[in-house]
Amino acid sequence: MVFMITYILIILFVIFGLGGLRIINQYERGVVLTLGKYSGTYLPGLRWIFTGIQKIIKIDMRITTTDIPRQEAITKDNVPVGINAVVYFKVEKAEDAILNVENYQYAISQYALAALRDAIGGVELDVILTEREKIAAEIKTMVDTATDSWGIDVTAIKIQDIELPAAMKRAMAAQAESERARRAIIIKSEGEIKAAENLQKAADILGTVPGGISLRTLQTIEKIQPDPSKTVIFALPVEILEGFKSLISERKKKE
Repeated sequence: MVFMITYILIILFVIFGLGGLRIINQYERGVVLTLGKYSGTYLPGLRWIFTGIQKIIKIDMRITTTDIPRQEAITKDNVPVGINAVVYFKVEKAEDAILNVENYQYAISQYALAALRDAIGGVELDVILTEREKIAAEIKTMVDTATDSWGIDVTAIKIQDIELPAAMKRAMAAQAESERARRAIIIKSEGEIKAAENLQKAADILGTVPGGISLRTLQTIEKIQPDPSKTVIFALPVEILEGFKSLISERKKKE
């Protein structure tokens, strides 16, 4: 009878002992509550708790992401925009994440959402479109400061999409097209100025050569091949005769 009781006690002890074993993975920490009171944080490995008296809550210490769903916000210059983002964070102190906030993932998402609205409402649309990374950094600073007491480290916040009203998109497209047309006109005018400067230099050089301008005129006429059915009449000044002489002399030299 004694042997039987001892055997039963041993079995119960083994079952009780094995039932209290817990495995904590390398990327986790175990927050232990004894009779509802925080009593410590277990590191990774095989751990044991007193079943029925103690409770262990595992916390993932890896970087986690949470989405900020698309929100409608009004910019400083009263333009409605749809914007969404993603928050990257990790738990630095497992006990604070359990004891100081009910649901740290949900709390971070809501706080980041509010910070996003505040940031968008404080800047104009052009700033949002051109300085997205700067705005995201400001939101990260606000959220990271608020979540320090929760044992959370916000590593980054990325703004994903910025959706504009259809009328604003058309206006921006028209503005961009006008800007491209303006640049094209400026480039063309700069090319014409450069060409005029080169022509002026060429004219100055030809003016220093006796009969140079006339010779150039004759060379241009020589390249013209009009339709045989048409007649082209040129009114030439007398000095062009000198050009004819120069051209004939050059051809004789070449021959």
